[in-house]
Amino acid sequence: MTTRPPAPSRRTLLRAMAALPASAVLLGELPGAAFAAAPPSGSATRYTIVPFLNSNDGTVNVYQSDDATDFRLLKSSAYTPPANRIRDASVFKHTDGYYYVTYTTHTWQDVSTTIGFARSSDRSNWTFLYDYTVPIANLSRAWAPEWFVDSDGSVNVIVSCSLTSDEWIFTPYRLKAANSALTAWSSPVALSGIGPNHIDTYIVKVGSTYHAFTKNETAKYIEYATASALTGPYTVSRTGDWAGWGSYREGPSVIQLDNGGWRIFFDGYGDNTYYYSDSYDTFATWSAPAALPVVSGTARHFTVIKETVSGGPALAKNVTRSFQSANFPTRYWQTQSALLNLPVVTGSSSSAEKTASTFTVVAGLADSAGYSFRDSSGNYLRHWDFRGRFDANDGTSTFARDATFIARTGSSSGSIRWESYNYPGYYLRHYNYQLRVDRTNGTDLFRQDSSFVPVTAWG
Repeated sequence: MTTRPPAPSRRTLLRAMAALPASAVLLGELPGAAFAAAPPSGSATRYTIVPFLNSNDGTVNVYQSDDATDFRLLKSSAYTPPANRIRDASVFKHTDGYYYVTYTTHTWQDVSTTIGFARSSDRSNWTFLYDYTVPIANLSRAWAPEWFVDSDGSVNVIVSCSLTSDEWIFTPYRLKAANSALTAWSSPVALSGIGPNHIDTYIVKVGSTYHAFTKNETAKYIEYATASALTGPYTVSRTGDWAGWGSYREGPSVIQLDNGGWRIFFDGYGDNTYYYSDSYDTFATWSAPAALPVVSGTARHFTVIKETVSGGPALAKNVTRSFQSANFPTRYWQTQSALLNLPVVTGSSSSAEKTASTFTVVAGLADSAGYSFRDSSGNYLRHWDFRGRFDANDGTSTFARDATFIARTGSSSGSIRWESYNYPGYYLRHYNYQLRVDRTNGTDLFRQDSSFVPVTAWG
């Protein structure tokens, strides 16, 4: 077996947990924790990003993910405009069923008075629509257009614009679509209250409040503002390193996760790293920023769209199954002295070994849309100190959460990855033939190690 990299240390997590209220620590939850949530039965969550490349601002890749962390390439160089460049691409899905991107059309050195538009029916094949000249007198640059669909269904683009009188001082403007074809736009309106020298303004609406995340070009921090109307006036209430993300950060994009929390993605152009950070108190506090696997160092400035699509991994409940490793197909889950391991199991294995490799799949103890696994003695698979083990259900909510897993798409046909319910982003995987719960690092090896095929039970 190939030697695996060391598993993540619990020590780092415990340091962070030391700063939490005692109640949070007792629950065994991560800092800022919420719970993974399963999409409705027969469906899957899909996140899509369309970033331009750190090495090439003339084209964009398309990536997708089912957990908003592990993005996989859907298509390389999916769209190249017929002229100019493509930077800062923002994507959304319109009511006509098409996906649309709008983007910066020139490099940062050039005068750029246009923003580009393209569309796709499948996210892989894109058609150029037009370059739109933003009608602002003495315009020098129109950068980083961001889609915003309001609660009334109106489609808007928030674009950062500078004038020839000072080409590097940007102000956010709102363009509102004047028709459903997105070919006509209202006159630009500056967002009141955010003020000049702010760029990459991204807006989400929660209830009746508009929340703006915008980069202060002087301080190089992402700031936070709120308003009761899309065009303002906004009140900037968080400045400097208020969220702990650091400086030289730009291109924020915010999306709500299945578990109700919010995730922000942003470009750490100062250190060539792409980050994400989560909030579970509606933007008041955020988790420490983490590098986004796979795309960090490759992708630049993108936005994220989330959809519920049909399909996704499915497994019947109240049935017995054995679980075969996707990349070591002679090896199966097996309980050994309460611990879950991955030994070789064959037709000539003993009856005891086969029984120990047979499990009953039931509805998740903490979330009936998720899954729990029971062995022949009635014990349940749960994680403990990041090891998979089988213990008696003690009836506590902590045990129920530890013993619940969410089905995610595996690395191969028919395989499933099992995400921890109370440690979102952590997956059951094998390491030295032991079954652990480790944080995804986005590598193909991790995806293979964390993929298992449910098969006819041995026992």
